[in-house]
Amino acid sequence: MQTDTGLRLESFAPGYDGADPPAADAATANWLEAVRLGFHEPRADPERLPAMVDAYRRDGRVLTGVYDDESPDGAWDAAIPVATYATMVNTLNVGGGQLLPAHLVTCVTVRATHRRRGILRRMITADLAAAQESGLAVAALTASEATIYGRFGFGAATSTAAVAVDTRNGLGFRAPAAGMAVIADSARLLELAPEIFRAHHSRTAGALGRQHAYALRASGAWSEHTSEPDKELRAVLHYDAAGNPDGYATYKFTGWDTEPQTLKITDLIAATGEAYRELWRFLGSIDLVDRLTYDAAPLADPLPWMLADRRRYGVTGVEDVLWLRILDTRAALEARHYTGSGAVVLTVADPLGLAAGTWHLAAEGGRGTATELPGGTSPAGLPGVPAAEIDADALGSLYLGGVSAATLAAAGGIRGGAAALDAIDALFTAGKAPYCNTHF
Repeated sequence: MQTDTGLRLESFAPGYDGADPPAADAATANWLEAVRLGFHEPRADPERLPAMVDAYRRDGRVLTGVYDDESPDGAWDAAIPVATYATMVNTLNVGGGQLLPAHLVTCVTVRATHRRRGILRRMITADLAAAQESGLAVAALTASEATIYGRFGFGAATSTAAVAVDTRNGLGFRAPAAGMAVIADSARLLELAPEIFRAHHSRTAGALGRQHAYALRASGAWSEHTSEPDKELRAVLHYDAAGNPDGYATYKFTGWDTEPQTLKITDLIAATGEAYRELWRFLGSIDLVDRLTYDAAPLADPLPWMLADRRRYGVTGVEDVLWLRILDTRAALEARHYTGSGAVVLTVADPLGLAAGTWHLAAEGGRGTATELPGGTSPAGLPGVPAAEIDADALGSLYLGGVSAATLAAAGGIRGGAAALDAIDALFTAGKAPYCNTHF
């Protein structure tokens, strides 16, 4: 498709070369090369590309490239896109074990030579409109830069903590050990990791279904940032008292030159609170290690409450993970679980128009009903029902309950009185804090 910028936009599925089926086709290989440029990664090894194609096809990804066919002599191959964009669908836990299909946006790049030409705006607005038209209620992404996506209606909805745990002389726990921890067999973990994650996903508000690469990384078949094997990675599996696998963690030693000697946890998935505790117990017992680090712990982490000495635990940083964008306000509001009960009128201000409207939201017994009010309805809402106006990006941040209405109001994203803010918090933030440790 030709754009009004003189550039060509094409969307396609990742594929193999028809003349050489084990190899990636040219369009996919060139698209991946453009992504590597955008994220400062080394050029791809052609022999590794078929594995990438397989993983992308398992994820159901759709790739989009923007091409400049008028590149001058000496420029990089015009078959390599100047901008990239990809989408796929996976499920988001919106509370109460309810899994909502979400439109995931990833691999967004625009080459520095083609900035300020409206390329990203054209790609993302058309894509979000198409996702809404297809019946998806929410879109999500993980942002490499925090200033880009708010103008498209995305709001930061979950965060994780980077933590460091002092394990010198062993790590003591308040509760006795339970179940059994074993060093994982890599091939078996490739099979078990998705199964364990599904159990975690079903019980964790804010958790997002994972792409195929996560199991490959857990097994060491892929490294953290490439499709090359990771020979430094180790893994532990936990089994409950009945012998069922209910948690795993992957980790690596950071080297003898690091002081204090440190194990970096690269992934930790637990289907139960017990499994979470016992994985940390095992990691804290490893010899010749004085510190554990983990960059994706929950903000409401139970670990310090599990420790005999909670001062062994420290937070070294906090980073947003999941950004949400509401596409269909009624469907999104009615899909999530509500711990509290009550009613509020929300007027959604959305510059893209996708989520705009005035809605009467009433929740009871965990379920909500959202009724769109006719245009021109007074912002004061219905008699006796508090009302507020909320920006689309603020609604994305509020949706999983990770931030209070009062905080968003102080930031300017919600406009309403104290009664409305209290009503919103009773509905949206009364439950467990959302947690997502999946990047895409």
